[in-house]
Amino acid sequence: MSEVIKNKIPAVTARKELEKGYTIAEATLKDQSKLDSFLVRLEEKLKVIPKVGTKLSYVAVFAQLISDWSTKKYDKIPMGSLISIISALAYVILPLDLISDVIPVLGYLDDAAVIAACLKLVNSDIQDYLKWREEQSKIVNIEKI
Repeated sequence: MSEVIKNKIPAVTARKELEKGYTIAEATLKDQSKLDSFLVRLEEKLKVIPKVGTKLSYVAVFAQLISDWSTKKYDKIPMGSLISIISALAYVILPLDLISDVIPVLGYLDDAAVIAACLKLVNSDIQDYLKWREEQSKIVNIEKI
């Protein structure tokens, strides 16, 4: 994580913000229409959000994982990890956060910090998902031959 993020948003604060969204995340995972709507809103947000370091680049990975889980393509992720991921993504989407997103660059530091806190919790699950996704890509390429 960049030094700017470390100095501006303490990891403890980012973790607390992540945990605030767990209840909403659980409800979202239980309702397919809410999950679909959530993913659409996330996609819209990603169109306007600049990348702050490498942490926000995981937003797209998180979104694809949730999509693959919801369509039952990928189910090898613990519910606790899904809840953490949805909570972090909700923080990115929702307009009420520690630093307003209307402030250029600085407005996304808290988003990056919350994504980083989530990534720290679910990193091994994300790595497993990325390996699975790479294997799926190889299978699709072989089938096209």
